[in-house]
Formats: sequence, structure tokens, C-alpha cells
Amino acid sequence: MNVIQKVEHWGDAHQAKWFAVVRIVLGLIIFSKGIALISDTGQQQDILFRNSVFGFSEMMSSVAIHLVAFAHLVGGILITIGLVTRFAVVIQIPILVCAILFVNISNGFSALNSELWLSVIVFCLLVLFWVMGSGVFSVDHQLEKNINDHLNRSNLFQLFSNA
Repeated sequence: MNVIQKVEHWGDAHQAKWFAVVRIVLGLIIFSKGIALISDTGQQQDILFRNSVFGFSEMMSSVAIHLVAFAHLVGGILITIGLVTRFAVVIQIPILVCAILFVNISNGFSALNSELWLSVIVFCLLVLFWVMGSGVFSVDHQLEKNINDHLNRSNLFQLFSNA
């Protein structure tokens, strides 16, 4: 087993059931942020132009906002239901890093900058779920359980048919 498989196995084996509630809330937060991005693209474009980190044109900023919103909508749903959770989390991590470094930090490090602190907390939870996986109450776990049950039944059938 390589290091990644060892970390995944450890994360799958050491997870409390209440952790699924945290995953579901995280997915809902990311999904709601995707809805907020779609709802008010003008404000997001103003933030991109004000910071002018990337020097986007109006068309490029609109495309970037819609891509991020799509990633948040799909990723939020996948994280909420626990389907391909690690993949969905890996897609969200670069978006959150850019949000923290280029968008939220422009308002400064203060207790009043709640958007920055929410982004930092969501980023930490994403890294945690990247290591820990989706947990017991997830589609991933149910699929894995059904596949293992099917394999065990087919192995049992082969065992008795060879006897």
C-alpha cells in the first residue's frame, strides 16, 4: 500500500457518525455559496475588478464566476450526499485557496471579516474530509458495502460449487 491508500484506509476506519452531519452541513454551505454566486454575478465581477489580481476582461470574469458557481453547486451536492466525496473536495480546495488569498483577504484580517473566517473554516473542513473520506452515512459507503456483499456472496457460491 502506498501512502495515499494508507491515509484513505485510516480515514475510513476512524470516523465518528456525527462527522456525517458536519459533512452534510459543509456541502450545504458550499451549495448555498454557489447559489449566491449565480444570484449576484455583478457584485462578484466588481470584486474581481476592484482587486484586479488576474486582470480579467468582463467576459472572462463572467466565465470564471459561472465556472466557480457550477463547481460549488455540483460539489456541494456531491459532498452533501457523500458521493465521490474526496474528488468533490479536491475540486473545491483550489477555489477556496483563491477565495482566501485573492478575494477575502483584501478586506483584512479582522473579526469583522466574517467571509474570510468562513472561507478558512470551510477550507480546513475540506482538507479534513479529503483525508477522512465521506463516512458511514454516505452513498460511497453504501456502494462499497453493496459491492463487498456481492463479492462475498459470489465467493461463497464459488466455494460451494467447487466442493
